[in-house]
Amino acid sequence: MTRSYFVTGTDTNVGKTYVASALIRHFVSQGHKTIGMKPVASGCEEVKGTYINEDVTALMQASNVSASSDLVNPYRFVPAIAPHIAAAQAGTSIEFSTILDAHQQLSDMADIIIVEGAGGLLVPLNQSQTLADLAAQINAPLILVVGMRLGCINHAMLTVAAIEAHGLQLAGWIANEVDPDMSMFDANLQTLKQWIKAPCLSVVRFHQTPQFHI
Repeated sequence: MTRSYFVTGTDTNVGKTYVASALIRHFVSQGHKTIGMKPVASGCEEVKGTYINEDVTALMQASNVSASSDLVNPYRFVPAIAPHIAAAQAGTSIEFSTILDAHQQLSDMADIIIVEGAGGLLVPLNQSQTLADLAAQINAPLILVVGMRLGCINHAMLTVAAIEAHGLQLAGWIANEVDPDMSMFDANLQTLKQWIKAPCLSVVRFHQTPQFHI
């Protein structure tokens, strides 16, 4: 039976793609057929009539299962803005049925799917649904990437509270050092370990390769 994990973050630019790609390689190294999925990508470049997103490219390169970009990334938009705003500008709307159908097709190909969100957990995808709602419909445990920088404790605790409020399962969290000059890194890390009841799956120092306990 295919397992899915939904990678979310405490904010944008906290290293979700870096961690998600490393997670894919981790499961590949264990002998699993593993593929990444990014349901919605903003900030695409148009190349020969096709929209290319560097996050999606990184996920596909890490995967050991081949699938079309339409399945890996059903919705893609050029401007690097909130997905629901980008969709409105493009004259379309993000439909969960399209994403869930793509996820099901990937499930037929792979043992493990690493689904990467966009921005934080409560980013709207359309007029009434957020990424948290998508994670619930995919029925995937969450892996939270905490961008280790000033303010990370509050951002992490708010996200954990949102996960709990939506009845979602937090499989674990990853401390990702996005600011190499962060003051009191270890003290912040210990505080997060004290307050977040889910396991810490990895502590990733700046630009180092993650080692996972999962």
